[in-house]
Amino acid sequence: MNPEKNGLAVDAEKGAGTPPAVDEVVPSENDILPHRARSFWKKLSQWGVEIRGIVPIPTEERTNSRYINIFSIWLAMSVNTLPISTGMVGTLSYGLSLRDSALVILFFSFLTILPAAYFCTFGPKTGLRQMIQARFTFGLYGIYVPIFLNMATVTGFILIGCIIGGQTLSAISDGNLSVNVGIVILGILTLLLSFCGFNIIHYFERWSWIPSLIAIIIATSCGGKDLSKQVVTEAPTPSTVISFGALIAGFFLPYAGLASDFSTYMRPDGPSWRIFWYTYAGIFVPSVLLMTLGAAIGGAVHNVPSWSDGYDRDSVGGVLAAMLGSAGGFGKFVVFLIAMSPLGNTAASLYSVSLNIQMLVPILTRVPRALLAIGVTAVVIPVSIKAAVSFFNSLENFIGIIGYWSGAFVAAVLMEHMVIRKRDFSSYKQASWNVARELPSGTAALAAGISSFGMVIPCMYENWYIGPIAKTTGDIGFEVAFCITSILYIPLRYLEIRVRGRL
Repeated sequence: MNPEKNGLAVDAEKGAGTPPAVDEVVPSENDILPHRARSFWKKLSQWGVEIRGIVPIPTEERTNSRYINIFSIWLAMSVNTLPISTGMVGTLSYGLSLRDSALVILFFSFLTILPAAYFCTFGPKTGLRQMIQARFTFGLYGIYVPIFLNMATVTGFILIGCIIGGQTLSAISDGNLSVNVGIVILGILTLLLSFCGFNIIHYFERWSWIPSLIAIIIATSCGGKDLSKQVVTEAPTPSTVISFGALIAGFFLPYAGLASDFSTYMRPDGPSWRIFWYTYAGIFVPSVLLMTLGAAIGGAVHNVPSWSDGYDRDSVGGVLAAMLGSAGGFGKFVVFLIAMSPLGNTAASLYSVSLNIQMLVPILTRVPRALLAIGVTAVVIPVSIKAAVSFFNSLENFIGIIGYWSGAFVAAVLMEHMVIRKRDFSSYKQASWNVARELPSGTAALAAGISSFGMVIPCMYENWYIGPIAKTTGDIGFEVAFCITSILYIPLRYLEIRVRGRL
């Protein structure tokens, strides 16, 4: 089968330009789907459902100049309850004051959003999805390791979004609607958006952040008078500050693993600085503000009886519902909007997971991407229901550990681009994207990344494990992963080039 025939109807970013003919974007006659199934997906593609998956986007199809779309999608992925719940961890779990939590959030967000913003500029220049572009660092087969980790990470964020949405829906009904049913509702809505593809997702996310932002502002206004009732805390230890910073890094660094997925249809001759700053602002501004709000809410929860009761009953959703309790029926409507706010993140994340599956199992490039989204949802819903039993422990453990591999991944891709390829985008040849002998072997990237964990493990600070170094320093695992991988990658990669005689 010719992989170039596996295309996508019209990606969300595409906007301008003439879309390829339907026959070129649906599975071909050599595909593994039965004839009737191929006809079914062909008809869906005519209705706007996206079919294409991971195939590189040729230059003539990179025609979109609406760069503001990049800002809107990151804004929609950030204006929701996920950053609020993450900020609550600082005051509830780490025992930091609101001031200390806010300073940690500000500093670590400022640094760890940079990789995602920079990698997003790669999409228009190369026409490659993020993990496909990473093949030019990890090789055709070595990339399977970060793809698997990235897929698990992004799926984890879908779980968190479904749990928070389900808890919030349950809080609206005063427990008459169970959290489990709420999770199922969020899961199905996420699937519906992702199933249609990025054309629909992008239209949804262009506007969905507006009601979400208004709802959060209303909730803050109604409960704002109680935010000053912060618990008294002791002076934080340096290790506690660093460990919470690692949690913030774990929230943002994984975005680098999917950043260019959302910019591949932008014009290659467009200004990279606009894409960088639209991405950075779309993540930084709402996330920092909402994480700080979450820290304020977490610090006041145990001093406000209604909030404490809501937290005990429905966790984050219960607190937000309690904040809006004085607004009566209108308050319940606002809580409903807040419950829907994670969809901006979960739909885009499910889209990326389905692409990752095709990269991990190449034969599935013959299967429509939308079909894979159904399979992921079938896994996400029951796992979300299980994880919701102990939400904050699940959240802290998940976000805490994903920063380690993300630090090593960012370091390897960054060193390859900045040092080895000297920022030359023409060296990422689309014709080589799926040809093992024309890609790096991946030995340098895997060796550098895996070797870094010899020092990462002693520097880990988790609920279930505290390394000997971390007992003194706090969690510095992601910093160590980034630094050691960067140091080791360059000489190992030059050695590989010398042995192979080419990039």
